[in-house]
Amino acid sequence: MAAQQPRARFGRSAAIAATVTASAVLAAAPGFAVGDPPAPVPVAPVPAATAPVATAPVAPVPTAPSDTAGSAEPAATPAAAPDESAFPAFGAYLDYGPLGVARMAALSDWLGGSELRVGHTYLPGDRWSNIEGAPGFLDVWADWRTRRADRLLVLNVPMLERNEEGLGDDEVRELLRQGAAGRFDHHFRALAERLVAAGAPDTVIVLGWEMNGTTYTHRCGPDPKAWKTYWNRIVTAMRAVPGQEFRFDFTPSRGRDAVPWTECYPGDDTVDIIGMDAYDQPRGMPFEEQVTEPYGLRAHVEFAEKHGKPISYPEWGLFRNGDNAAYMKGMLAWMDEHKPVYNTVTDYCPHGVWQCDANPRSSQVYRSILSGRTDTTTGEETPQPSTPAEPTTPTVPTAPAEPLPPAGCSPLDLGDWVEYWIGGRLCLRLDWWSRSR
Repeated sequence: MAAQQPRARFGRSAAIAATVTASAVLAAAPGFAVGDPPAPVPVAPVPAATAPVATAPVAPVPTAPSDTAGSAEPAATPAAAPDESAFPAFGAYLDYGPLGVARMAALSDWLGGSELRVGHTYLPGDRWSNIEGAPGFLDVWADWRTRRADRLLVLNVPMLERNEEGLGDDEVRELLRQGAAGRFDHHFRALAERLVAAGAPDTVIVLGWEMNGTTYTHRCGPDPKAWKTYWNRIVTAMRAVPGQEFRFDFTPSRGRDAVPWTECYPGDDTVDIIGMDAYDQPRGMPFEEQVTEPYGLRAHVEFAEKHGKPISYPEWGLFRNGDNAAYMKGMLAWMDEHKPVYNTVTDYCPHGVWQCDANPRSSQVYRSILSGRTDTTTGEETPQPSTPAEPTTPTVPTAPAEPLPPAGCSPLDLGDWVEYWIGGRLCLRLDWWSRSR
């Protein structure tokens, strides 16, 4: 999102699980596992520190409150089953790894059975090996995508490594020029090949997002001409991979930011979708001004229409104005009117509505408007059309109680990486000595 957004930094833990296996066992308590990442852009493929969660990361259980579709009274006038032309495809950013996939079912349940047809994740931008799609990272997302024909996988792809390390303009300018000369093409061919091999050849690639700001190394400002040439080289390299059906999404942040985003537009031949990351900021700006400001929501729609491109909102949500129900109503109505290819709300604090209990009024608006939305697109697991439920008193999701380790078992802190891949936290049996005597 915009430059002011706090970004998570994920430390790398030592791989020491093998040295403790003989004296440790997996904790038996349900949900006793690694916590949630608090931010949407990782810098290494490992989970982050604990944050409020709505469902356990391994084998999650639905967390819908008692007033969802199963128990709510039906709407007074049953509506016909909605279709894609009426309601744009939507989803939420819930986590960049397998937890993001696991939580989609629980969020859908909280929304009265609404279909989250969009899965959204980010490639880490710390090093080229991760930008290429490290082995295993893409598999869980590709598997989710292929389970239904109408699903959409959205993948944010950094254009340069060390993407959040605060490199100066001179260094960024030199890197952009190297990219424009073709030095980094092979990294993006490797990514394209891995996506095709994983079964996700039609992924939407959000390449070099928020390039009009200052947060990322892949920003446009230091050399817009080189940036556009580099974008075109990346798209050309990825489209050359046999079997690909990628769509490339040009996504600035809303407003002018560091440079006007129109100065970074690389051309119609290499752009398939024109997106916008649109958060509720700056402080004190009502939604109506977010529409009318220079390079704002209206300018975005008009620019896309002029270039014959559909629109999207890969990131949106609350930010500088707290729990803002008026913004939530306005943004949802705007998207229903202008029908983007997809939208994905950023669902963690301070932006979110499901995994963040700091925004109860906005959460109620989001839930009441989107509850029960489905479409009629045919897929492997297509449900029967259902009558949208009208939630009575939507309950704000809260974090479950901290799971306790089994009796006689002391948890071992092996770090996020180890706990993530073994599916939980290891614990040391306190009675191992007496049992061995």
